[in-house]
Amino acid sequence: MIKLFKQLKPFKLAITAVLILVFLQSMGDLYLPTLMSDIVDEGIVQGDRSLIWRIGGFMLLVAGGGALCSVIASYLSAKVAAGFGKNTRSRMFNHVENFTLHEFDKLGTASLITRTTNDITQVQTVLTMMLRMMIGAPMMMIGGIIMAVSEDAKLSLIFVVVIPVLVGAIFFIGMKGLPLFKAIQIKLDKLNLVLREHLTGIRVIRSFNRIGHENKRFSEANRDLTDTAIKVNKIMAGLMPLMMLVMNFSMIAILYFGGIRIDEGNLRVGSLMAFIQYAMQIMFSLIMVSMMFVLIPRASASAIRINEVLDMQPEIIDPTQSELQTTATATKKDGRDGMHGFVEFNNVSFSYPGAEEPALSGISFSARPGEVTAIIGGTGSGKSTLLSLIPRFYDVNEGSVRVDGVDVRDMTQEELRNKIGYIPQKAVLFTGTINENIRYGKDDATEEEILHAAKVAQAFDFVSAMKEGFDSEIAQGGNNVSGGQKQRLSIARALVRKPEVYLFDDSFSALDFKTDAKLRAALKGETTESTVLIVAQRVSTVMDADRIIVIDDGQIVGMGNHRELLKNNEVYREIVSSQLSEEEIA
Repeated sequence: MIKLFKQLKPFKLAITAVLILVFLQSMGDLYLPTLMSDIVDEGIVQGDRSLIWRIGGFMLLVAGGGALCSVIASYLSAKVAAGFGKNTRSRMFNHVENFTLHEFDKLGTASLITRTTNDITQVQTVLTMMLRMMIGAPMMMIGGIIMAVSEDAKLSLIFVVVIPVLVGAIFFIGMKGLPLFKAIQIKLDKLNLVLREHLTGIRVIRSFNRIGHENKRFSEANRDLTDTAIKVNKIMAGLMPLMMLVMNFSMIAILYFGGIRIDEGNLRVGSLMAFIQYAMQIMFSLIMVSMMFVLIPRASASAIRINEVLDMQPEIIDPTQSELQTTATATKKDGRDGMHGFVEFNNVSFSYPGAEEPALSGISFSARPGEVTAIIGGTGSGKSTLLSLIPRFYDVNEGSVRVDGVDVRDMTQEELRNKIGYIPQKAVLFTGTINENIRYGKDDATEEEILHAAKVAQAFDFVSAMKEGFDSEIAQGGNNVSGGQKQRLSIARALVRKPEVYLFDDSFSALDFKTDAKLRAALKGETTESTVLIVAQRVSTVMDADRIIVIDDGQIVGMGNHRELLKNNEVYREIVSSQLSEEEIA
């Protein structure tokens, strides 16, 4: 948690103000019992009404000043904690954006959501209390002990017994609670995962009539979290009765021994009243600390989880400025700086982390501007993996992937991806209008560019048929449009960008044959100066490509046009014969 709190530097003025205000409030609270003692011993006993009014008025002034300090300190501490929470969420979000797909797989989406929301809220809540209690409570306790000793040193020996008992109880319960609070956050991840899968997969769940099964999964995760929460709350619940019990016995002891000392003439009534007030302040300061110990273990567990994300360094990082300059110089010397969209694979091999076998091995080919390069193969052969190496979603293990003659590892990720229009296998749309979704590919796209992209992507007709047209709202995940419509809007989003390289990752799978043919015909005129790489399952989608690459078990087993491969490549012939009739093949 201390590591996280280093991010509080922007708020040091506000924190300093809180410390000063809490100090002034504590001093005021510590001074009030002494004033009350003077009223009793000097005013009431002596019958001096003017002294009572004078000291009473001063007490009101001190109490009012303390209340004002408390209000301002509470406001500033809440503002500091809210600002810290906001900055930490932004920092975490920006850091996670740089993660590769491997880091996402390692942590899990549900866990990242919990860490960004619930965990940061836990730390934020404790920070608010720490700024008030963790500073005010020690001040009150130390100050209370000093003032109590000044009233009666012998009677203060009661604290020698009481304070170690209370501190020991707080420490013991805090240590018992910490492992359970860590477990609660992990089980909250599990509950979020089950809930997220249930909500996103509701259509599949209902279609297979698995609602009962999902209810059972959720109930088990929910019960597991609840049982742990009850267990930890039982431990924490024992703290407050113990504190109150010790405090009440302390009061009995103070009144008993204090009465004896008054009877012996060693203590005045006002001093005993002040001593009781100081004892109460010491006890309540320890109660405040105990409340912190209820919250700190959970916040500490949350802080560990937050730091785990912030400390995780992405495997893929941008080259330094000097490396970029070296690359730029080498490119100019080789005369390659005029290239636009040339993609080249040089003996590329790649394995997913933890995999026994490489997903790709020995891949070498080039794709030129103005040409369509299609990649075809069986399920799991490595087609999509190959495509994901170009925008550098993963880094190769061996060999190199080059765009415009430059190794993608020698470019910044932003520079590389600005050259690419990527249409994923699973079309993803965002909440907002259709207009906003297409403009996602290019922020400053004009209305004409958006309309043109929609027409080329064969999306214009169905969008125009909608009530609001291009201003129609897309639901979360694009659930209010069909799979084929989502694919066409994803293609329009890439087209509006006018990139150097188009990557179609099985982006025509949800289209009917007629729409597929019309879309590919329209794309030809749109991509004459760009490199096009298409991953497809359908032979009809790749038949007209300039170059077809056949992949099997992560290796290139054939390369050529449709006729050449049909004649010379057994794997391609099997794929074609499984999809087309003999008449169509002929």
